[in-house]
Amino acid sequence: MNLRAMTKPRLLAAILLVLASCSPQGDPEPQIQGVDLAGAQIGGEFTLTGKDGNRVRWSDFAGKYRIIYFGYTFCPDACPLDVGVLMRGFAKFEAEHPAAAAKVQPLFVSIDPARDTPPRVGEFAAAFSPRLIGLTGSQAEIDAAVKAFKAVAARGADVPGGYLMDHSRLAYLFGPDGQPIEALPVDKNPEAVAADLALMVR
Repeated sequence: MNLRAMTKPRLLAAILLVLASCSPQGDPEPQIQGVDLAGAQIGGEFTLTGKDGNRVRWSDFAGKYRIIYFGYTFCPDACPLDVGVLMRGFAKFEAEHPAAAAKVQPLFVSIDPARDTPPRVGEFAAAFSPRLIGLTGSQAEIDAAVKAFKAVAARGADVPGGYLMDHSRLAYLFGPDGQPIEALPVDKNPEAVAADLALMVR
């Protein structure tokens, strides 16, 4: 390479190219396996009822990360599967990062208040983790929460002994400021959930 024959801009470009080729490439930044929700218009204040009849507000958890899943306790498949993956992932995250996990509050909100009483939703949540809070409320309160969080909830097909509910299958992660961060990868596995929590919870 004849450096004397090169103009200054071309000389600078050639030097940078040589330096780049000699420098070791760093590892790429880890990527989340869920869906990035930063900036999405999701979430808002609600007032619902916990297992002991106590009133619980979204703002009660201000300053904490929050995970929220909308489902129902009579769900025959999707809810137990999703919440199981979510809370096993959370347990793995908690075991590996206890200080960070202490900043997170997982919530399960019923979309079927006609059948999901406070004690029942509390029992359902406790079956997956003592850290999971189950919430229900009046139909109007549930409808308002579903609308604010852009969830899907509608009565589905009748089945022997009752009925099904059509619903979305998203576990939203929110930051301490109440802003959405991501939809956690409950459609994958607990390891993916744990990995994403380790990336996003500071």
